[in-house]
Amino acid sequence: MPGQNMASSDGYYSQIQKVVSTYAIPASLSAAALGAFVFLKRFGLLYQLFHKVDTKTKRNGGDIVADVLKEHGVKYVFTLVGGHISPILVACERLGIRVVDTRHEVTAAFAADAVARMSGTVGVAAVTAGPGLTNTVTAIKNAQMAESPVLLIGGAAATLLKGRGALQDIDQMSLFKPLCKFCASVTKVRDIVPTLKKAIHAAQSGTPGPVFVEFPIDTLYLNNHLNDLFCGAFEERDIKPIPVKQQKATASQIQKSIELLSKAKRPVILNMGIPCFLGGMARGLLGRYSDIQCRQKRGEALKEADVVILAGAIADFRLGYGRVLSRKSKIIAINRSKEQLYKNSDMFWKPTIAIEGDVASFIQEISKGLKGYKCDSDWIQKLKSKDIEKERVNREKSEEKTEKHLNPLKILHTVDEIMSDNTVMVADGGDFVATAAYILRPRGPLRWLDPGAFGTLGVGGGFALGAKLCRPESDVWIVYGDGSLGYSIAEFDTFTRHKIPVIALVGNDAGWTQIEREQVPMFGSSVACQLAFSDYDVVAKGYGGKGLKLDRSNEDKMAEVFQEALKLNRGGESVLINALIGKTNFREGSISV
Repeated sequence: MPGQNMASSDGYYSQIQKVVSTYAIPASLSAAALGAFVFLKRFGLLYQLFHKVDTKTKRNGGDIVADVLKEHGVKYVFTLVGGHISPILVACERLGIRVVDTRHEVTAAFAADAVARMSGTVGVAAVTAGPGLTNTVTAIKNAQMAESPVLLIGGAAATLLKGRGALQDIDQMSLFKPLCKFCASVTKVRDIVPTLKKAIHAAQSGTPGPVFVEFPIDTLYLNNHLNDLFCGAFEERDIKPIPVKQQKATASQIQKSIELLSKAKRPVILNMGIPCFLGGMARGLLGRYSDIQCRQKRGEALKEADVVILAGAIADFRLGYGRVLSRKSKIIAINRSKEQLYKNSDMFWKPTIAIEGDVASFIQEISKGLKGYKCDSDWIQKLKSKDIEKERVNREKSEEKTEKHLNPLKILHTVDEIMSDNTVMVADGGDFVATAAYILRPRGPLRWLDPGAFGTLGVGGGFALGAKLCRPESDVWIVYGDGSLGYSIAEFDTFTRHKIPVIALVGNDAGWTQIEREQVPMFGSSVACQLAFSDYDVVAKGYGGKGLKLDRSNEDKMAEVFQEALKLNRGGESVLINALIGKTNFREGSISV
């Protein structure tokens, strides 16, 4: 009986049963009472008997949303304004939550992603219904694959008008269910607190990821709607966060890993005096320079290693689907996600020890158990010598003369020398950024932001917004390709209006070079791969920023141009450096001009 299950959830049905049994009410009357109860429950009349609408309150659903966000440590909400969500934005502003409005909804979601990665709490984006939400799909998928705890708040058509052709009314839940860990539509104001608490808890627990909560417009505005929507809405509720749940490695798994590592002669790992390779968000974890960090020839090291720890690393395309791992190596794999933990293990590799759990606590525990262990110094020296040799070659190539435009390696080496130790780097592009990943040295933990496994272009503006807000004392540099720049150059307007100064370095080679390099040899055409050496510096000026150009005419003053950009930026200006460069050839870690 569906009515029974629905009713028993709040105790009313059990109360009716108790009355029936206590007073020996006949079965026919009992059935009638149950039918009446189901009717009252279905139309919200029963709840209204015990909870009244406060018709004099000046509060609305947006105030409750803001209360919950504030209690969960949210400091920023990114948005592109729309009537569906105005109450939330106004309430957030009133509580001191900073509202940052962008020029595209996808930027708002990317900014929330960056905050999630850097702040220790959820990143929040609030956008209007219909096209406002559909514009965020790429960013939410990116957050899902990067395992970022992002809360997406969306407006929606009024509950009574859903499916009736209301403005911007689409089935938003079906759109986001494949992308999010938790999806909910709030249909009663009294449900805002428990729903948001569950969403934020889900985003951060287990394997982190995005969540979506939609607010039909009648749950945010009080004056127009039915008593059932608002009865009991503003009664006091517990808005404290639900403790985050995180699975950790067992004592047995930790001990087995310690035993395996203690016998290793050629291990590759993350820390503990053992040589390691860092990728993605882990870049910078050991600082700018480290005796045990290796950046080049990773494939060769993995083939020789006797023990490999995949500490959050996934055997996807970035590790050749597992083919770069030697079958002779013993592999300890640890990941919060069971799916990612065993990715492609049925094809090219098998974990010796597989641990579904938190990576950081695992590393800490085995560090304690390996006190006194020393890695073979010859093994470390062998890997470091390959690193040094490869970087020597790259440095030599940076001094080669190009025919017309600047040597991109020279630009990247120069800017790396000028960037402060307090720099956060945002990577957004293809060819130029792939080269930069082998040249630039992130200065510390959480000082390198790239899209992650989805390889999304267009993250630059949003990631920089979030990064600068989380680290206002840091210099935030976006390293753009000229193709990816087109996605978010309009956010220079956002940087200017909100006084969030960042620096953008654009490697302008007038093309989608990474695609062109393969397309032309294969198909004999560069169709759709050609761009122009456009004056992006002028565009930045038009949006209120500062623009500098770097080309053959001022090549000998390259360092001075970067210093000028830093000076302007620290004076509160957002700066775009339009660097006209020659084509690079980047394949499997090989760089040539």
